[in-house]
Amino acid sequence: MKKVALVLVAPLLVLTAACGGDKKPAETPAAQPTAEAPPSVTSAPANKEQMAVNVDDAILKACNLKFSNPEEAPKFDFDSEQLSDQEKAVLEQVAKCLTTGPLKGRAVDLVGRADPRGETEYNMTLGAKRARAAHTFLAGLGVANDKLFDTSRGELDATGTDEAGWRNDRRVDIKLRN
Repeated sequence: MKKVALVLVAPLLVLTAACGGDKKPAETPAAQPTAEAPPSVTSAPANKEQMAVNVDDAILKACNLKFSNPEEAPKFDFDSEQLSDQEKAVLEQVAKCLTTGPLKGRAVDLVGRADPRGETEYNMTLGAKRARAAHTFLAGLGVANDKLFDTSRGELDATGTDEAGWRNDRRVDIKLRN
């Protein structure tokens, strides 16, 4: 009887160990700044691809958006969908434009992205979580849910090959919907 039970249980143990889930790659922690420089304001981001929230040129122009210190704005941290205070400030400006500004009533696509490390399915899910974080924040500021369309590209368009490049891949693109 014990042998029969062992024969039946052993394959389940092997399957459980083999299907333990995708392991995330080890991360090398990025150096954290010790002091924060005061933000400068520009009429348009000098290097908007450095933002974790990347706003489409059509939205920037229509809303005359101004961002604080965009060239040094943080991207999403590795394996995170948490928005920084700087990214929230950008989203506040976008929300104002979509609720009371020139693009009142217009819809936007929120495209979550990830760097190429990790499994494809995991990165698609992480991109979706990043898009959802932006969606939730914008909805909390009064943008109608039916005007926010989330999607994920995961790692599909990632171009980074090192930490600096991977950091640029971890973002949400906001595009005016046609």
